[in-house]
Amino acid sequence: MIVFFAFISDFDVFLSKYAKNKNHRMLITHSIIPSLIIIILGHIMDWPALYLSGYSYSIHVLLDTLDWGTNFFYFQKKQIGPKFLISKEEFENISEYLSKYKNPAYFFDERYYNNKICMVMEVLIFILMILSITLLAFPYILLILFYFPFILFHLYRHINLKKSESQEILK
Repeated sequence: MIVFFAFISDFDVFLSKYAKNKNHRMLITHSIIPSLIIIILGHIMDWPALYLSGYSYSIHVLLDTLDWGTNFFYFQKKQIGPKFLISKEEFENISEYLSKYKNPAYFFDERYYNNKICMVMEVLIFILMILSITLLAFPYILLILFYFPFILFHLYRHINLKKSESQEILK
């Protein structure tokens, strides 16, 4: 459940067409609001798995503020965060940069997956997850298997975007 909630916000990519600039990180699912609701419900129900799931959701949203930013508080409809993977000029003229791609989402994927710091963070977070489960909840070690379908979802999407872009270049 905790692993599931760490990834669930990224499934909002299927709702991108409803978001400002078709950016799934502008949806309420990439704000801190859902995680606060989950945490509060977990504490009200005295269900540690639920409030820990809320914390894992909020960690995901916080980490997402680092690379591109998120609509963290939702109601102001503006991306918050350092946006380490995009320059101020690119951010202010994003339409111009996205127009260079067959699928604009590839602009973001290409930056993310080609960034060594992002890849190191992914590996470190995975190692931290394995260590945490091993040290704190060893009887649940097999739950790690639920991690793989979610990471494969991201990788499958990235591979398809990359393939789509490379086919466009070949034409």
